[in-house]
Amino acid sequence: MAPSKKTWGWLHRRTESFKAQSQSLISTSRPVSYLHPAAATAGGSPVQQSHEQDGRGSTVPTNSSSHPHANMSSVPQPKEKDNLPPPVVQTGPRDSSDAENGTYSLKMNNLKELLMREIDGSRASAPLTAYCFMTGFMYVPTLSALRSHLSPYVLLHFVRSDVPDDCADQLALALARLFNGAHDYSFHIADRQALCSVLSFIFGAFIGRLGDKIGCKTRLWMTLGTFIQALFTMAAAIAIWKSGQPSVSDSRDDPAWGNVASFVCVGFMSASMGLQGIMGKRLNTQFTTTVVLTTTWCELMTEPQLFHFRRLVRSRDHKVMAILFLFIGGFTGRAILDKIGSAGTLGVGAGVRFLITLSWLFVPVKKTSKN
Repeated sequence: MAPSKKTWGWLHRRTESFKAQSQSLISTSRPVSYLHPAAATAGGSPVQQSHEQDGRGSTVPTNSSSHPHANMSSVPQPKEKDNLPPPVVQTGPRDSSDAENGTYSLKMNNLKELLMREIDGSRASAPLTAYCFMTGFMYVPTLSALRSHLSPYVLLHFVRSDVPDDCADQLALALARLFNGAHDYSFHIADRQALCSVLSFIFGAFIGRLGDKIGCKTRLWMTLGTFIQALFTMAAAIAIWKSGQPSVSDSRDDPAWGNVASFVCVGFMSASMGLQGIMGKRLNTQFTTTVVLTTTWCELMTEPQLFHFRRLVRSRDHKVMAILFLFIGGFTGRAILDKIGSAGTLGVGAGVRFLITLSWLFVPVKKTSKN
């Protein structure tokens, strides 16, 4: 159907109206720049302003040029150089002190991680064997200098700085003398030494409970605890050196140690052994406490694979190592004591404990199970 003359006339009038307003039917203005939205917002193009005014129903400004881009020159055009993003510059430390602080912080974090990780007790045979060696080594000064006239049994176990139950037997015998016919109320030197030994042993064991706060199997506690043992042993060496007491007793009823400094020596030796015992027990290995080996003997005799000599059995072999190095420690300690005395022997023992302290730094860590 052909359009009527009325329709063509309306379209002609509409077109003439847009021409009078100097507006094009299709906008040819440049789109607003997204790189400089502030300039576009502040100035704006004339076409956009005219459209906004028409939308509000206001009159069209009369100063518009016939060309649609006449007012574009008044808007500042951004340069091509300004459109580029700023160069990326790698920022480093301002001075050498910042770099040193960062390196120091990294090293401290690595050291803390190394010390706070738990060690693998099953792979700590070397330091635990050295513990057993020190048990036999620490027998020597007390067994050589302190003799008992009470019985042959007490002679074998008298005031051993690592065995509190033997000292408890000594105190029990002292109480039993109160009820015999003689009614001996005197506090003998042997009874006082036994009491000093058992109390010091308990004190050292309580120090070992500090490991529960840090972590009883961490490398930090095993290193720190062994170092404390070395300090106790060194203090015992200094005390017996200052006492001026002989190293070996000449008779059973005449102990070589009897003054105050010798009591201090016995106390520090017992404290070191108490700390060693609880640290060995916390690891829960075949070496048990590394101090009292009576349980080790019993477990060895009841070992099901005791006579399997053609292959290695860890539970059996570790018990044998503990007993063997206990014997070697006692033999070595007595040989040294005959040459340089009790003070020198305890000084050597402090040095051995310090070496054990360093050995804990090389024990492998415990492997975490992957779930």
